[in-house]
Amino acid sequence: MFKILIVDDEASVRTFIQQALADEEYEIHTAANVPEALDQVREEIFDLVITDLLMTPLSGMDLLRAIKEISPGTEVLMMTAYGTIETAVQAMKLGACDYITKPLPVDELRLRVAHVLERKRLQRENRWLREELFHHFGIENLVGQSPPFLQVLEKVRRVAPTDATVLLTGETGTGKDVIARAIHLLSRRASRSFISVNCAALPEQLLESELFGHVKGAFTGAVASRKGLIEEATGGTFFLDEIGSIPLSVQAKLLHVLENKTIRRLGENRETPVDVRIIAATNRDLQDALRRGEFREDLYYRLNVVTIHLPPLRARREDIPLLAHHFLRRFCQRDQKAILGFSEAAMAALISYAFPGNVRELRHLIEQAVALSSGQWITLADLPAHVRIAAPAPEERELETVLNHVERDLILQAIQRNEGHLERTARDLGMSRVTLWRKMKKYGLAKRFVPQSDPTEGTSS
Repeated sequence: MFKILIVDDEASVRTFIQQALADEEYEIHTAANVPEALDQVREEIFDLVITDLLMTPLSGMDLLRAIKEISPGTEVLMMTAYGTIETAVQAMKLGACDYITKPLPVDELRLRVAHVLERKRLQRENRWLREELFHHFGIENLVGQSPPFLQVLEKVRRVAPTDATVLLTGETGTGKDVIARAIHLLSRRASRSFISVNCAALPEQLLESELFGHVKGAFTGAVASRKGLIEEATGGTFFLDEIGSIPLSVQAKLLHVLENKTIRRLGENRETPVDVRIIAATNRDLQDALRRGEFREDLYYRLNVVTIHLPPLRARREDIPLLAHHFLRRFCQRDQKAILGFSEAAMAALISYAFPGNVRELRHLIEQAVALSSGQWITLADLPAHVRIAAPAPEERELETVLNHVERDLILQAIQRNEGHLERTARDLGMSRVTLWRKMKKYGLAKRFVPQSDPTEGTSS
């Protein structure tokens, strides 16, 4: 149950908010002023504090600063009148998670609170998942706080305890192998084997033998009987990486395993039961492979019970600094170097770079930078030339291009976060609805989110 503290010097407002949230499963406390609120914050841990901005003698801004010192993990939702929106935006820069204007619409209030607490729940589960996997199993690289990444971990948490077959999709280097191992380690099969095979790395006959095993004399060179990897994984998890490259003849036999839970070794007539969970991964578009006749439709639907799509790194740019520092600490410890961090120019280049190789490329890039760096900071000069090119250049035109790209991404994320509601999105970004609409037209977003009327009509350009 989430714990919420409501702070307002008007009793009617406190009562209104308390009643508006009464139907939810929240534990609600109230305070009439900042000192009273701080007394409670020091005594208990709150998930969310909803506070008025304008109070005397201490304001909501004073409360915000104090909360971030006393309890940094507590979220603060600021309430403000229309005339003080600029101050509310300043509060968000100081750590407030959101703000809402008075008078408070009930539905809007509930939606904002639910959004904040849902994000907090995902962050909490994300942190628990990372700590559990790292401390108990040594699994690293599950780093990030972006919404796309949190959604991946939420699916992992839900599907791991089941025996459902999982299909992992995403570009090369997005960490499909790490996610597959995480699913295994969070499942009831964690104490048994996790065996993987890269289907693209083996020719057809060798792949078939590796998967299903063979008996002596099944083919030239089969001098002894041998279990296949699927049989070796009985009781545990079998991970098929790059499954889109499996030949059609092998696909038919894999379908048989999924449907009947048995395998037949090459050269053998009898079937052997297997108890194994299948996780598959691909960077190919299997729907396209179906249309081309390169992948069996029945196998696709057997594999596609639960799909988890891993977003490319360019779709979660806000995670790049977190990942970069994670890898920096890791390689500094390994190489016994005392590098403090990244220069502003180096980090700007990393954030601006497209990373076609995704997280794997970032990892290798930081490893190289640590090896080459001779100072206390990773500078632009420590990065490869193709990454340095992505850095914001001093020329105004190039700098404007980079800033426009970042601004477009932020606006699009805010629109999606607010489910296409432009009024909420404008407040979220701290700008007027007219300004938001102009920027949407500038970046080609207006056609995707069309309001009933153009907000710029009747205004000067």
